[in-house]
Amino acid sequence: MLADGLEGSPETVRLWSLSEDTLLEAGEDDTLVAITWWGEYELASIPEAVRESLSRLLLGPVSMANLASSARGGAEAWAGTLRRVLNRLAGSVVHSLALNDGRGPLLSAIPVTQSPVFQAEPVPPGRQVKLSRFSAMRPDGGGLLLESPRARYRVALLRPPAMLVVSSLAGPVTVAQVAEITGLAEPVVADIIAFLVAAGVALLADDWARFTEDTDGDLAVWSPGDLLFHARSRTWQKGGPTDPGAHREGAEPPVVKQTAAGSTFPLHRPSPAMLQANDPTLSELLEDDHTCPEMTERALSAEQIGELLFRAARVRSVGPAYLPGGPAHEASQRPYFSVACLYELEIYVAINRCVGLARGIYHYDPLWHTLTLTNDDAGGLDGLLDLAMVGAGSHRRPPVLLTMTARMSRIAWVLGNAAYATTLLHVGALQQVLYLTAKAMGLAAHAVPVDAGDRVDRSLKLEWPAEVSVGECVLDFPPSR
Repeated sequence: MLADGLEGSPETVRLWSLSEDTLLEAGEDDTLVAITWWGEYELASIPEAVRESLSRLLLGPVSMANLASSARGGAEAWAGTLRRVLNRLAGSVVHSLALNDGRGPLLSAIPVTQSPVFQAEPVPPGRQVKLSRFSAMRPDGGGLLLESPRARYRVALLRPPAMLVVSSLAGPVTVAQVAEITGLAEPVVADIIAFLVAAGVALLADDWARFTEDTDGDLAVWSPGDLLFHARSRTWQKGGPTDPGAHREGAEPPVVKQTAAGSTFPLHRPSPAMLQANDPTLSELLEDDHTCPEMTERALSAEQIGELLFRAARVRSVGPAYLPGGPAHEASQRPYFSVACLYELEIYVAINRCVGLARGIYHYDPLWHTLTLTNDDAGGLDGLLDLAMVGAGSHRRPPVLLTMTARMSRIAWVLGNAAYATTLLHVGALQQVLYLTAKAMGLAAHAVPVDAGDRVDRSLKLEWPAEVSVGECVLDFPPSR
């Protein structure tokens, strides 16, 4: 008995379909319009038989032999025209491989780029193959999804034979070895492996048993996680786990976090006119070298903290905003940059030495310009300050530590896959504004690398992963002052 109950001499069948997000509509002058993830395509002079074939491809995987049997007129002209149309719509054409048992596809290659090429060439006998080190697999819709940031296709593994073959490709193996391991017929294994190679998630060795990926210096600098993060977050790539709109069914996340009840302290509000009159110029601030000095023993004042947060992070106004192609949403205006004015970042203030504020961890409300005590546990505070001290290469704890967190629902609601990468950009923007503002005030602010697992999240009492820590900034005095 073979895997998945396969007996006898099974054979594979190639199938084609159009992705579920593809629509076909009649255009002007007998033009057919294909509406896809990538845009609209006007298809002129399409014979009726080809139109019928395209409509059939919308219903699910079908073999070219079945399409040809229903095509009227010249088979050669029909095949040539259909091939040209599918090449043009390559980013919406799903390639599948099935067995001749009528039980549906074993696996499907789903395009994630606009113009991919899928060429399932036979695997030479004895040639080694393995999964790309960048390939990753996760559950999806009752099956398994295999993807790689280097591949132009994601592969849905829909039945056990395909899953067995993939699980055998952790290291270099031949088709014959995989067939022996899985108990599948060698021709079936060969076709599945050729399919995986064509999709880009598996690699074929050269004649000297070498894999190009292993000797590529440009790839060597990338970890699998970093490259996948880049590929999935740089654009709204089709098929990602959080496509734009995935979080829009519920209520829009609030503009400002609703802080739990605690002691609240109003902060100092400086006069903007006085600041403009007395501040150094932007050029002076930018041209002055930035250093990360040794921590001082001095204490900041509550007034200085209030002025810094007022100038760098307060909400100036609230109103509607619009993102091209996205929904209207309530947004705020603040001193630092944020895409579509989403402002998903929150600021927590760890007070160590401050005149006018007791030691503790506070949450900053940028709308009301207040601090609310969220954690007065000395152990949690000291743990944060120690992490900042080590990250800054100092021997003293800083007087004040700002920790930036992100409410991911606030930004993923609009930006989907690009949410976290955009959040990291916002962290940099806020840190730059804090740095310049502190310098204008005669203070010192600089980012510190903190790597503490969930220690920061526990100290801030975050509801992970709805809200996650994403950056830190130390506040102090310059050594010369």
